[in-house]
Amino acid sequence: MTRDNDPELVAELDRLDAAVRAAPAGDTTAQIALWRQVTALEQWFFIARGPADRPRPYAVAAEQGPMICLYSSAARAGEAGRALGLVDADSGSASLFSVPMPAAVDYVASFGKTGVFGVTLDHPRLGHYIPLGNLGLLKAWVQGAGQ
Repeated sequence: MTRDNDPELVAELDRLDAAVRAAPAGDTTAQIALWRQVTALEQWFFIARGPADRPRPYAVAAEQGPMICLYSSAARAGEAGRALGLVDADSGSASLFSVPMPAAVDYVASFGKTGVFGVTLDHPRLGHYIPLGNLGLLKAWVQGAGQ
């Protein structure tokens, strides 16, 4: 497994989560800040489902459609795997994988052709989501940061 994300970047997501929850209805400023922070992560982590040589990310059923569960750290992905009962009986831990940024945006977007609606962050801990159709905005932020 690759190195985990900077704990300070991950902790900032908790602060931004609180800001989103405290924001008045219709005010998206905190949500934008939260997702900008997600694009600052070096890796996006996923709970692996399926065969080890071809893992696919764990997804949850939502009213809008399936949502891929994206985790801000390996620790949070492992914690979610235990909470959701997605652990290997022998090891007692969830199988995880990561995709580096910015390739992670395209990786998640590629699931749109299989009927996935969106991506949810740190489910069930935070649970904010973004439709796959809006991932282009995240990609633009990442590309803008590199200039």
